[in-house]
Amino acid sequence: MDTILVVEDEKDIAELVEYHLKQSGFLVVVASDGTLALEKVKKNRPALVILDLMLPDMDGKEICRTLKSDPYTRGIPVLMLTAKAEEIDRIVGLELGADDYVTKPFSPRELVLRVKSILKRQTDQAEEKVIQIGDLLIDLDRHQVSLSKKPVQLTSIEFKLLVQLCRRRGRVQTREHLLNQVWGYTYEGYARTVDTHVRRLREKLGAYGDHIETLRGAGYRLKEEIE
Repeated sequence: MDTILVVEDEKDIAELVEYHLKQSGFLVVVASDGTLALEKVKKNRPALVILDLMLPDMDGKEICRTLKSDPYTRGIPVLMLTAKAEEIDRIVGLELGADDYVTKPFSPRELVLRVKSILKRQTDQAEEKVIQIGDLLIDLDRHQVSLSKKPVQLTSIEFKLLVQLCRRRGRVQTREHLLNQVWGYTYEGYARTVDTHVRRLREKLGAYGDHIETLRGAGYRLKEEIE
């Protein structure tokens, strides 16, 4: 049974979320501030964190940054929950590595469905052996890539970058997010490093590389529809 950590300082909202998650078969742990949340994560690593953006001692963005900078907690998916609906807040949350974003007021049923969707995606990725998109085939176990049945020689970083783009196909990924996911938070590079590797990856993929789109001021995206 998966454990969900709910980080929310508004008691009525925390209780509402806890009730519906328990009704859906989850174990639930609640923390009312960031300090307590980080302590609970270290004590008992949850399957997912539902994180309010506005907290009394530190904001959710700082907590998310802390979780994603630690190898022990980096893989824990984060669902941000906040009253802020501005686009910039969503972008910042996703840049920090949040997996999804729900604004208040929200439907408890929708929230539970989002949680289940994220956890299913995590399970699918863990069990994933091969990614195939059109003529592109990625063998994750063998660390091999082929295009139209012809091998494509990629470096380790290029391979991880391609996998990250494929797994989040159709969704924009900022340079900062790609740095965090591919290189890790300990990597002290600049966003231009992502540009360089994307350019090399496109070159190695030939015409198929055109499916990696550049969105000015946002980042990169692998096209959703690929013939």
